[in-house]
Amino acid sequence: MFTHIVLWKLKETAAGRSRAENARLMKARLEELANMMDGLRRLEVGIDVIHEADSADVALYSEFESRAAYQAYQDHPAHKALASFVKDVRVERRVIDYET
Repeated sequence: MFTHIVLWKLKETAAGRSRAENARLMKARLEELANMMDGLRRLEVGIDVIHEADSADVALYSEFESRAAYQAYQDHPAHKALASFVKDVRVERRVIDYET
């Protein structure tokens, strides 16, 4: 199994929307990917509710059957379109990928 975890800190405003609006849009768009990807076992998206100074705004936890399935997700046109949107609204991105 291959696990992919991402944390994003978002801009206060971007693309004509507030941070909260962009967080909700990211969550919805990420969850849409779950139905498009072969080999994706689990996808969970969370939006921070505590809002501490060190908090990320959006978290993604995903599990794939294999590293090849993860790579297919990365290369999928729907993922690439979403990644372009996210780059425009984020301040920071942290990621960890590992195999179990």
